[in-house]
Amino acid sequence: MAQRTVLVVLFDQVQSLDVTGPVEVFAGAERHTPGTYRVVTASPAGAPVRTSSGLTVVPDGPLADAPEADTLVVPGGHGTRAPDPGLTDWLRAHGPRARRLVSVCTGAVLLARAGLLDGRRATTHWAYCDRLAREHPAVDVDPDPIYVRDGRVATSAGVTSGIDLALALVEEDLGRDTALTVARHLVVFLRRPGNQAQFSAQLAAQTACREPLRELQQWITEHPGADLGVDALAARAGLSPRHFARAFRAETGTTPGRFVDRTRLEHARRLLEDTGDGVGQVARASGYGTPEAMRRAFVKILGTSPAEYRRRFRPAPAP
Repeated sequence: MAQRTVLVVLFDQVQSLDVTGPVEVFAGAERHTPGTYRVVTASPAGAPVRTSSGLTVVPDGPLADAPEADTLVVPGGHGTRAPDPGLTDWLRAHGPRARRLVSVCTGAVLLARAGLLDGRRATTHWAYCDRLAREHPAVDVDPDPIYVRDGRVATSAGVTSGIDLALALVEEDLGRDTALTVARHLVVFLRRPGNQAQFSAQLAAQTACREPLRELQQWITEHPGADLGVDALAARAGLSPRHFARAFRAETGTTPGRFVDRTRLEHARRLLEDTGDGVGQVARASGYGTPEAMRRAFVKILGTSPAEYRRRFRPAPAP
C-alpha cells in the first residue's frame, strides 16, 4: 500500500482544533500502521500562523512547495471571513487534484469561494450554515449533520466533528481495527454517524433559568421511558400543568412535548447505533412503548425506519 499524503492547509486565525483534531487522527493511524500516512502542513507563504486562540503553529513549508495531496484538509476559523485571495486561487487549482477534499467547520466557506462545492451537498458549523447558503446558492447546505460525504468531497460541522470525519476516513482506508485503536487512544467514540445532529436535545433547547425546570430537563434525558406527559412533568416540577407548559416554553424556547420527542428519538438512535438490543426493546427503553410508535417517529423525523437506520449507521462488528 502506497503512503497517502494528508495535506492540511494553515492560515492566520485558523481554529486550532480544526487542525490538530484531524492531524492527531491521521498521525495516530500512521503510528499504528507505519507507512500509511504522511501528514504535511502548509501555509500560503510558509510562515508561522497565529490561530484564533492565540497559539502559533509552524507549517512544514509554503503551499507552493507542498506535495500533491491524497487527502486535502481545509480547516475553519476566523480567518475564513476575509481569506487571502491567493489561498482561494490555490484551492481552486489544487482542490480538484486531491483524491479526497475535506473541510472542517468554516473551511467549507473557503471551498465554496473556490467553487469546489457547487452542486454538492455540504455542511458547516451550525452558526454559519445560513451564511453559506445565502452567499453560495449553488451549494446544497444541510445544517443538521455533523459531517456530509458527497462523492470525493467531505465537509464537517467543526471542532470535534473533524475528528469524527477523520476517523471515518481512516476506517475507510485501513479498516475498523485501526480506526478503533486511534479512537481509543484519543478517548473518543470510534465514529458518530455523519447524519447525527449537531445538537443534542439538551443543546438544541435553551437551558431553563429556574432550577426546578433545569433539573427537570436533565431528568427527562435520563428517563426517556418514564411517563413524560405534561401532567406528570408539571407535578414533578411542582407547578400546575398550564403554568408548567407556559414556563417551560418561555425558558427553553420549545414545548415540553417537542423536548420529550427529541429526547426519545436521540435515545433510540443511540441505542440502535451502540447496542444489539432488539427494536422492541429499544422502543420500550426510549419511551415509545411499541415498535410501531417508534417506527412512525423515525419515518416522520428521519425519513427511515429504525431497522434501516441501524443497518446504515451502526458500525459493522470487528472481523
